[in-house]
Amino acid sequence: MALLHRFGPGDLLRCRFAISPLWETQGAVRTLLRPRRQIHHLPWLRQIRAAADRLDLRPLWALMPARGHSCDFISPPPLGPATTVEEELARVRSADPAAAHEEIRRSLADTPGAAASAAGRYLLADPERAVETLADLLDQAWHALVAPHWPRLRALLEADIAFHSRRLAAGGLAEMFDGLHPSLRWDGASGTLVVERPSHHDRELGGQGLLLMPSAFIWPDVAGGFDPPWQPTVVYPARGIGALWSEGAGPVPDALARLLGRVRAEVLCALDEPATTTALSLRLGRAPSSVSAHLKALQGAGLLQPHRRGHQVLYERTPLGIALATGGSTAP
Repeated sequence: MALLHRFGPGDLLRCRFAISPLWETQGAVRTLLRPRRQIHHLPWLRQIRAAADRLDLRPLWALMPARGHSCDFISPPPLGPATTVEEELARVRSADPAAAHEEIRRSLADTPGAAASAAGRYLLADPERAVETLADLLDQAWHALVAPHWPRLRALLEADIAFHSRRLAAGGLAEMFDGLHPSLRWDGASGTLVVERPSHHDRELGGQGLLLMPSAFIWPDVAGGFDPPWQPTVVYPARGIGALWSEGAGPVPDALARLLGRVRAEVLCALDEPATTTALSLRLGRAPSSVSAHLKALQGAGLLQPHRRGHQVLYERTPLGIALATGGSTAP
């Protein structure tokens, strides 16, 4: 059993990355329901627990079976690389009630007893009302669970995209796909991306290409299987989730602190992965203006190099910066 994404000649040129605040919102809601997903998010769980307790998430949870069909219309693949949550919620609200009803029916059928539950009966009784209710709940969940932490989450997702974009440039699609998740495998002979899963899904991309979407809340799973009319999409765990909620950087070598100054050395050592000024300021617990000044100084000394991605500038250590931060080893 597997999810098969079959590429044609035009699809190879239409692979792209995107970030979806709405997907992270439904992922956060699902994480509250799935203890196995919570291992890397315990600090976040402590911070949002009171806000989560004020939400009635049962209608959303009813559509999140442990295995089976999850409703695509409540977390549609984003249309662009930086779609806003307001734009995504507007797409949810514009869902066709008849199509939404069929998705709701399929999803409820994959959890024993869900269709007969109070939430299930409510969702099935009036499709238009169900769409509005689900959109309102996602809006509330965004503001309560995700929006206060979105700069940190977005920084993680952007750093992941930057990393895999470099892998794509260096080694092509096969190398990039192999690094996304252990269950992903690129079959070059047939031009098929295989995602090992308990369910089966077989889709010709038909010139649409494939959307690749990192997520902070999907670990340890990977998601796919979007049916037409949705964009073919694979959602995979972003790199660095284990350090997502950590405060501060690791120990800074005393010799490096004496050479550069303690804070500047912290900034250099914190750049294990390319990051923006905002991401580093959150990671180090320091003002963005202070971090920005240190980044410019390190760049001027040849220890960092900036890379622009859209409206964001990510800073990456140069070979000299790697050698200083790691005590002489430049191995990745």
